[in-house]
Amino acid sequence: MSPQQKLPITEARALAHAIAAAVGESILGKSAQIRLAVACLIARGHLLIEDVPGVGKTTLAHALADACGLAWRRVQFTSDLLPADLVGVSVWESANAQFAFRPGPVFSEVLLADEVNRASPKTQSALLEAMEERRVSVDGVTHPLPDPFFVIATQNPAHHAGTFELPESQLDRFLMRLALGYPPADAELALLAGRDRRNRSVVARVTDRSTLTALQASCADVFVGEPVARYVLRLVSATRSHPAIALGLSPRAGLALLAAARAYALTEGRDFVAPEDVQAVWHPVAAHRLHTPDGRHLPDALVAEFLQGTPVA
Repeated sequence: MSPQQKLPITEARALAHAIAAAVGESILGKSAQIRLAVACLIARGHLLIEDVPGVGKTTLAHALADACGLAWRRVQFTSDLLPADLVGVSVWESANAQFAFRPGPVFSEVLLADEVNRASPKTQSALLEAMEERRVSVDGVTHPLPDPFFVIATQNPAHHAGTFELPESQLDRFLMRLALGYPPADAELALLAGRDRRNRSVVARVTDRSTLTALQASCADVFVGEPVARYVLRLVSATRSHPAIALGLSPRAGLALLAAARAYALTEGRDFVAPEDVQAVWHPVAAHRLHTPDGRHLPDALVAEFLQGTPVA
């Protein structure tokens, strides 16, 4: 399938659900989070997963890449990781008497940036610039990144020693932030009693790169009516005047909210965005962009209050 092609709405919905179902064979009891992660991928965004170790962050990246037939790599971010270790470097080739570029792991269709907040701000910036620009410049030469290019970054919210917290401007590069959390008891029992689900053969490949690109392109045809646009405007405007928030949502955050809502509507099999699509993606899109005046994350209950206090029409 040509990358320029788009999928009919019924095929787009079926494919999104097939991807989520395949991933769900590996990550048990997390259907809501998986669906949001698939929506983030369809919206051509990047995903930040903030959770404690051992809840399936790496497995989710494995499973998404395998279900979509994408090449993936994992990079463990550490304090001594250099930007060149990530983006690549030019080396001298004496046989050809010229420099040749050796691409780094960022040239992957799916990149798992594990514990992104353990790298230095300089290395974080190199990754986040690549996420935004979808290309890398080394020695004055620009190298485009693969398409699709999907970054899943993780960070542990419990231990901050030796970490470099991502500033607000860099958090804004992530379309969504999710937490997986511990699985429900029945899902954890099935996990303990079953086979090792980290085995990559658990996840069936349900599509390929070109069809996924067509699915992503289909998002552009999802219609946003003026009433929904006004609803989004009311939501982001409400954050700008709240006394508990240091800095309200920007116009770019409003566009991100609509992009995620378009993808979510596509997974619902609709070619238009409804208010419930905006509500479904509100927390994962807005929460990591909102902070209290002393720099802490806004409590989840307060993030939810904006939905409760903002009229739909």
